Amino acid sequence: MRIAVDAMGGDHAPDVVVHGVLLAASEIKEEIILVGPKDIIESKLSAAKNVPPNISIINATEFIAMDESPAVSVRRKKDSSINVAVKMVKEKKADAIVSAGNTGAVVCAASLFLKNLPGIDRPGISVFLPTLKGVVQVIDMGANIDAKPEHLMHYGLMGSIYSSFVLNKENPRVGLLNIGEEETKGPEFVKETFKLLEMNKNINFIGNVEGRDIYTGECDVIVCDGFLGNVVLKVSEGLADAIKEMLRRKLSSNLITRFGAFLSAPAFKALKKEIDYAEYGGAPLLGIDGVCIIAHGGSSANAIKNAIRVARESLLQNVNQHIVEAIANEKV
Repeated sequence: MRIAVDAMGGDHAPDVVVHGVLLAASEIKEEIILVGPKDIIESKLSAAKNVPPNISIINATEFIAMDESPAVSVRRKKDSSINVAVKMVKEKKADAIVSAGNTGAVVCAASLFLKNLPGIDRPGISVFLPTLKGVVQVIDMGANIDAKPEHLMHYGLMGSIYSSFVLNKENPRVGLLNIGEEETKGPEFVKETFKLLEMNKNINFIGNVEGRDIYTGECDVIVCDGFLGNVVLKVSEGLADAIKEMLRRKLSSNLITRFGAFLSAPAFKALKKEIDYAEYGGAPLLGIDGVCIIAHGGSSANAIKNAIRVARESLLQNVNQHIVEAIANEKV
């Protein structure tokens, strides 16, 4: 099992990426391949005291910046770290790719070079959010902003399979994000999606869910189109940051609150860990003929390590094979 990691992807690459790979390589036996300028990567590795033997390097002379046009950069920068890593999966030189780089470029390269799984027309980014009862998987978070009902139905199916085999959730509950619980609510494509999800025997569909239901934990998988999903993700990130800052201000406002904060420090530390995206690793791009994990652009070394763990688990559990079998059973 070989996992290719985009060494130049992310706001803090390559330092943080290399550090994350070193952490991962010390915990797993699988080969981890750093893809990027060989001289730069070697210099970063040489600063480490002990470099595990399961780390290797593949040279890539270009990289795609976070603010570059995905489609244009993927076509023009043929030797970018993203393109090279994805092509390694295509050519069976690697089994998975992990990147914290330009999300659009990763999706574009994966769709272009790896193609979709049989029966899947559009891939979906699956992101994990903390809830009162564990984590909820939300799909799609931005891979496809022009989704059709069949695409959303397949998101529900793929999310359910991932939740079952990787997150070990029995008969995952799948909800459709809407403006109301009634099946008559929402635009026409959402109403049609409701019918398709309801008819699919491989999906434990519990109906429409509203935005306020995302964090209650009543669902294991929430389905939506990429435009709405990306709005949910960005609002969630912004709200979490705002709450942390508001809390910091209030707790430091006077001597009594500062003392209370000191006493509550263990609880705050535990809460921070629970809501930290770094703990969940990366977001699987489901529906692609290969394992592709997209990490947050601001990923820490711990987040990169966990993204590699997510890639490894997806491979071990044969997620794509289960998706292909489920799609084939639909057509029998």
